[in-house]
Amino acid sequence: MQYRSLFFSLVLCGVAVGQELKSHNEPYRIQPSDVLEVHYRYTPEFDQTVSVGPDGQAAIMGIGSVDAAGLSVDEFKSRLVTLSTARLVNPEISVLLKEYVKPHIFVEGEVNSPGRVEMRGHLTALDAVALAGGFKNTGKASEVLLLRRDSNQTRVVNLQQLVKQRKLEEAPDLRSGDVIYVTQSGFSKFERIMRLGQFGAIYNPAR
Repeated sequence: MQYRSLFFSLVLCGVAVGQELKSHNEPYRIQPSDVLEVHYRYTPEFDQTVSVGPDGQAAIMGIGSVDAAGLSVDEFKSRLVTLSTARLVNPEISVLLKEYVKPHIFVEGEVNSPGRVEMRGHLTALDAVALAGGFKNTGKASEVLLLRRDSNQTRVVNLQQLVKQRKLEEAPDLRSGDVIYVTQSGFSKFERIMRLGQFGAIYNPAR
């Protein structure tokens, strides 16, 4: 058990350092509660400041509700240009991100420092565990849950196998809002974790 813990600690230490060195050029994805400034070059009367609602939509004057969450700012601008052509000729639109939620994920369960982890560029499930202090001795590295809130999907990831096979690059990429839950050794069923009542706390973290 001590050898296993040391082995994972060394691997995760390397992963954490590597994560700090990765590119920070990933485009920011719009999230609920973000505030955007929309400017029309030739029709400034349509200029507006909009907030993204909890449903991920932004109410745009003259267009209506537009899906925004999950898009980059450039993708959102392209969507507005397409929708605006119904009433404007060759519209030129600029979109500025005025206020935003710093990208983050949550790491819970059998890790040494559970809680919110800020995303600094590209982040994988293995990076997230490393940044949360690594696995506890009671953590089950072969059964790590990845919960994706925006699609309400759950995936079981075997990080232990990826480390043993030296396939760290196959660790799943994370998106802001994802939750990583490291199960406890001996727990093999998703239903048992549900009965622990942990997911309510994870999905509604204190802000």
